[in-house]
Amino acid sequence: MSKTQKVWIAAGVSVVVIIALVLIVASIRSQSNSSAAAYQTTTVQLGTLTSTVEGTGTVASTQSVSLAWLTSGQVDQVSAQIGNQVKSGDGLATLLQSSLTQSTLETNLVTAQENLAELTSPSAIASAQAAVAADEQALINAQYKRDSLNVHNKSAIANANAAMVLAKGNLDNEQSNYNNYAGRPDTDTGKAMAYQAMYAAQLKYNTALYTYNNLTGHATQVTIDAADASLALATANLAEAKTYLTALTGGDVPANATGSMLLKLEEAKLAVQTAQGNLDTTKVTAPFAGTVTQANAIPGAVVSVGTQAFRIDNLSSLVVPVQVTEIDINGIQAGQPAKITFDAIPNKTYNGTVIKSDLAGTVGSNSVNFSVTVQVTDADAQIKPGMAANVTIVTNQVDNALLVPSTSIFTDTSGQQYVYLVQNGTTTTVPVTLGAVSDTTTQITNNTLKEGDTIILSFASTASSSGGGFGLGGLGGGGRGPDQATP
Repeated sequence: MSKTQKVWIAAGVSVVVIIALVLIVASIRSQSNSSAAAYQTTTVQLGTLTSTVEGTGTVASTQSVSLAWLTSGQVDQVSAQIGNQVKSGDGLATLLQSSLTQSTLETNLVTAQENLAELTSPSAIASAQAAVAADEQALINAQYKRDSLNVHNKSAIANANAAMVLAKGNLDNEQSNYNNYAGRPDTDTGKAMAYQAMYAAQLKYNTALYTYNNLTGHATQVTIDAADASLALATANLAEAKTYLTALTGGDVPANATGSMLLKLEEAKLAVQTAQGNLDTTKVTAPFAGTVTQANAIPGAVVSVGTQAFRIDNLSSLVVPVQVTEIDINGIQAGQPAKITFDAIPNKTYNGTVIKSDLAGTVGSNSVNFSVTVQVTDADAQIKPGMAANVTIVTNQVDNALLVPSTSIFTDTSGQQYVYLVQNGTTTTVPVTLGAVSDTTTQITNNTLKEGDTIILSFASTASSSGGGFGLGGLGGGGRGPDQATP
């Protein structure tokens, strides 16, 4: 080979080497640009994290009642219309009644009220108090009499014993004297006089013996039984008198209380209720203060028992029952705030508060739901019972929290959560500790990150790891693998 040929060969080799180097550099730059475009980034932020649970429901009032007619007839007067404010006891409508029927019903009520008033008047209460005092004294006397059967007075006993001895001696003498007439006929006057003397002596002895036995505690069973009966009667009378006085003065009367006067009082009260009930069947009355939300009573209309007349709602206290799944129920508790919107009231949001949540769920076709009641705290006239409502309950709120998107968090095979931190074009993994979590955002509670840090939000595609190994496969394969699920 000539020297000229060697020069051209060397020059050719140099050109090839230069071209190869240019291609390699271009390839590196191309793959570097491709890798940079393989993921999206975001910034760590400091803000407020809010966790919510959403649901829908229908507005209802805490007090609501549908009023129906209690008897048949023709509607006479209607004094309430939709939107009217009514108070408890207000008459809303009446049925047409004959003057005789109306007068009878009203008279029966007045009579029953007068009878009850007489039984509960101040003079009746004073009489009941006097009866209690009298029964208390009667009980004291009965107790004293019963106790006296067992009192031992030595002087009285000695005196009674002496009287008994004398009476016995006299009885023996008269018995002996009468025995002297044993053979004589009953028509003999001497025998008759002897018998009378003996009989009188026997009576006197019996009396002396009775007195002695009483004083020495040997009362007869008849006497003891009579004293016990008197004591029991006095005790029962006092108990009934006290119960009746308690009933008259508004105290608590035992359910099993008895007594003729108490029964009379209860009958008088029942008579008033019955008379009032009979009169009330001819009219519809408001049971509580509220707003008339439905009115079906029309003057002249013929109605029957059960025909709906009015509906009354307490519009000052409106609630929305919401169905919440079992997954979310443990995060809900009374007192949590809520936001409420209505399709029927656009461009306006109302405030609410959770007032209760059920402890038992209802099994549905695909899930178990729990009822949560939210009270509307700033209701106005636009909200009406029956409206559909959209409710968002705030279950947790953390202020000044270090926040990252939940999709930026990965998990390694040991269970450690981490993020990809981007600094000066270099990507490194940083372990993180998680705090509160919302639907899309997670709080970071350790100090491995700070506000403003750039992290990888997600991987857009997988760069090839062949041809020099410049891809991102070593950082997660351009996406989340089986061991990198979002927590």
